[in-house]
Amino acid sequence: MVMLKAGTELTTADKMEHLLIRLGYKRGEHKVEPGLYSLGDPTDMSPVFVTANYKLSFDALRTGLKGMDAYILVLDTKGINVWCAAGKGTFGTEELVARISSSRLEEIVRHRELILPQLGAPGIAAHEVKRRTGFNVIYGPVRASDIKTFMEGGKKADEKMRTVTFPMKERLVLIPVELKNFFIYALAFCILGYLTAGPFGLMVVLSIYLGGLVLFPILFPYLPTKDYSTKGMFVGGLISIPLIAVALCKWKGIDTIDLVAYEISIVLYSLAFTGYLGLNWTGATPYPSRSSVRREIFRYIPVMALFAIVATVLTLLAALFRSGGW
Repeated sequence: MVMLKAGTELTTADKMEHLLIRLGYKRGEHKVEPGLYSLGDPTDMSPVFVTANYKLSFDALRTGLKGMDAYILVLDTKGINVWCAAGKGTFGTEELVARISSSRLEEIVRHRELILPQLGAPGIAAHEVKRRTGFNVIYGPVRASDIKTFMEGGKKADEKMRTVTFPMKERLVLIPVELKNFFIYALAFCILGYLTAGPFGLMVVLSIYLGGLVLFPILFPYLPTKDYSTKGMFVGGLISIPLIAVALCKWKGIDTIDLVAYEISIVLYSLAFTGYLGLNWTGATPYPSRSSVRREIFRYIPVMALFAIVATVLTLLAALFRSGGW
């Protein structure tokens, strides 16, 4: 068994890798080696913290343990963060039990306590870990930055430590990677929009792209409704207002029926695509459960598809009538 060494300070290379992660570069490849790490000068009574082998998760924990002597048991979650890995089962009971065994943890520490992140709880059956390894699972605070206070308070977390929040800073930091993830699709739609409706078509696509991936996270806590899809549709309704105003000026001289068809199409396209982008944010925030995401998918994807189909049909009919002189 080889024990790895960890520090509590981030190097320039660590910070550069964090930046690349935030930009979505080589997603899924930012991992640390699974196994047992020593931090400082731990003894056989030093606490054992458990985390995922995702670079950001590991670094958040080790920097949160500054000034402490401890062990960090890193599970192989395939480079996925604790919360997502718990949902996917890689931050789970089997991996934890196997990692305790392979690291011979029972020979290294005399106590039988493991401190896990609260967001990892959905993947762990604590009673099963206790039965198979003898180690008790204690859930720490949501954020690694609260660990020191948690330990000084007798391993007790107050309500603030247990509360999952999603502040503006954390929402803003996710925007670049989401823009990158959808860039190719946005580029294809921009080209299609420009070819079919000129600069105005390009404006519509960019408004939806930026509305769903920039405006949505900024306005997130202020958007009405609980579901992400309908929050996204609300943003779609907002961005369609200036688009309709521009369309009224642009197509001032065309037939009223055609104009109404175009206007309805703009609204439906905005609702459909920003609703979809809003639904995508369920994978980037700590609020929704797997069951609620599944419910949203089955409830709203058909509605979004219907909106997009109706908008396309209306656009084609309006264009056909105009070209035929109706």
